[in-house]
Amino acid sequence: MTETATNNVCVIIAAKNAADTIGAAVISALREEEVSEVVVIDDGSQDDTAGAARAADDGSGRLNVVQFERNRGPSAARNHAIAISKAPLIAILDADDFFFPGRFKPMLANDDWDFVADNIAFVDADTAPSAHTRLDHFAPHPRFVDLVAFVEGNISKPGVRRGEIGFLKPVMRRSFLEAHGLRYGEELRLGEDYDLYVRALAKGARYKIIHSCGYGAVVRSNSLSGRHRTEDLRRLYEADRAVLAAGGLSPAATEVLRRHEKHIRDKYELRHFLDIKSQSGIGRAFAYALAHPTALPAIAGGIIADKMERFRSPGGTPVALAGAKGLRYLLPAPVET
Repeated sequence: MTETATNNVCVIIAAKNAADTIGAAVISALREEEVSEVVVIDDGSQDDTAGAARAADDGSGRLNVVQFERNRGPSAARNHAIAISKAPLIAILDADDFFFPGRFKPMLANDDWDFVADNIAFVDADTAPSAHTRLDHFAPHPRFVDLVAFVEGNISKPGVRRGEIGFLKPVMRRSFLEAHGLRYGEELRLGEDYDLYVRALAKGARYKIIHSCGYGAVVRSNSLSGRHRTEDLRRLYEADRAVLAAGGLSPAATEVLRRHEKHIRDKYELRHFLDIKSQSGIGRAFAYALAHPTALPAIAGGIIADKMERFRSPGGTPVALAGAKGLRYLLPAPVET
């Protein structure tokens, strides 16, 4: 029996103040026959997230709800869930998202991957309960991405539709994580998924993408994933630097990681400048910029880009392509040949 056999998936849900949405997430995970465990980590919630999760239990004995007394962040929550679970395959589900029925069957049809991700449909919160009736059924059209393609897919380009493959939610093979000592970076509260996948790809992970869609991402104006601190940007570009410092990368991988590091560092410099302006006034902000001339291009370019950008994706969500039935998808439907 292979690791992709039935009942071998652990679904991990890190949740904070998600009492209104966690039930739907848990129900969608328990509905899948391939799921042997659902581990919910209530990450220091101030509402009854844990109680709402337990209320969604189906009585199959597969649900495990753990409560942290204080908030430790999504990486720590996921790492704890990995440590206390056993299933050979690991799937991440955000607390305000859900799986479409039958998600795992096309993902687990073959055994030629270490990470396998499917398409994401972005769903408005008020239409989420009926979204499955409007889901477009794309052929899988599998492809593999290497480190260069993955990082390249996470760098925004002016005038180009963002389709950040770092936003995908792959199923991960536990044996690969264990063999290479990989866990989420607990210092990160932004880009923790991206960082884990980059480090896995640097270790030779086979990352497979299929275009069929089984993950529903609910778009909310108040989503926690759409808000982050300036410090979070600094930690993310430092994570890129750590991968670069570890060495062993091809010249192409080194070059694209350096570009991503600069991409995030430029965002940090702009945000840091704006923080100083907000807290101490424009004079102090310009004094900082003049004292850090290497940051000037990022600050000036960022201000100009913000002024010119007319269309923003809400909540930090990548711009998505419309399907035939009104849903929006991260990955475009493959062109039939």
